[in-house]
Amino acid sequence: MSFIKKPKIDLPGQLANKIGLLKRDYEGVLSTLCAGCGHDSITAAIVQAFWELSIPPEQVIKLSGIGCSSKTPAYFLSGAHGFNSVHGRMPSVATGAQAGNRDLICIGVSGDGDSLSIGFGQFGHAVRRNLNMLYIIENNGVYGLTKGQFSAAADKGSKSKRGDINQWKNIDAVSTAISMGSSFVARSFSGDREQLVTLIKAGIMHPGCAILDVVSPCVTFNNHVGSTKSYTYTRDHYHPAGQTDFIPPTSEIMVSYAEGDSTVVELHDGSKLLLKKAGSGYDATDRSRVMRYLEQQRARGEVVTGLLFINAELPEMHRIYRTSETPMKDLDFEKLNPGSEALQKLQAGMR
Repeated sequence: MSFIKKPKIDLPGQLANKIGLLKRDYEGVLSTLCAGCGHDSITAAIVQAFWELSIPPEQVIKLSGIGCSSKTPAYFLSGAHGFNSVHGRMPSVATGAQAGNRDLICIGVSGDGDSLSIGFGQFGHAVRRNLNMLYIIENNGVYGLTKGQFSAAADKGSKSKRGDINQWKNIDAVSTAISMGSSFVARSFSGDREQLVTLIKAGIMHPGCAILDVVSPCVTFNNHVGSTKSYTYTRDHYHPAGQTDFIPPTSEIMVSYAEGDSTVVELHDGSKLLLKKAGSGYDATDRSRVMRYLEQQRARGEVVTGLLFINAELPEMHRIYRTSETPMKDLDFEKLNPGSEALQKLQAGMR
């Protein structure tokens, strides 16, 4: 596969972030996806989020599996570390990368086929271990690289481009993640840049596995009447559960809402998530009520978006396994390999 680098042109008035980088410093190569693909909108939101957070690209590892979605890490953060894994196996590579260097900020980009079919088991274990990463599912309901067959995320009764009707009940990524005990679950739409950037920033800073399911219409195979993943259907059934603001720890907090209730969730680094409840009294910290609400809205055909569930108190993988505070890559050989006596002692304790 050939890649074409984006030209870097110095334009007057370009803003630099807190570490002196321009937005173009967070871009990658030119996209080879279809013109108008929702995945490119997600890429633009990722670039915007990392630039606003002033995260050095070399501090990031970006991972993916196989599919249209899994091509997108090439299109952002060219200065980051990266690994394109085999189909459905991105979470295993992410686990190894995080185990080896806990200081890396990890973002995994997958698709509904890559995560909810062949990689479904891998997806579940990333959630179970509360792996410290932002896990984005670019969800278009089809296999775009193999001519638009229904994926596991396609709603029952939805219509394909060639007229077939899906007979199978779909796997809903957000309900599944919440039921498995995920610590952060959100859904957005590639056409809502403002909400998407906020949720990406919140997911990056969340101490654990942040699942972000993004409805991203496939303009070639799944953007027609009868598809529940099309631009028209999503916009007509778009239902934000509430309003979410991300507040970095260095920013002065000046927020006031005249209507509805709000609650603040403080993350490990001092940054804050301000959650405004919708008129229905939606509470993103109440797991059982969230599940009931999502099922009610799903029965009505509504696409609920926003930060759907969060529990910032759940320990992430390194706390669960009590790993070394020093990344494994920085440990001396003697600590990594304590010798045969330590092995014999360990084996004796297992007899």
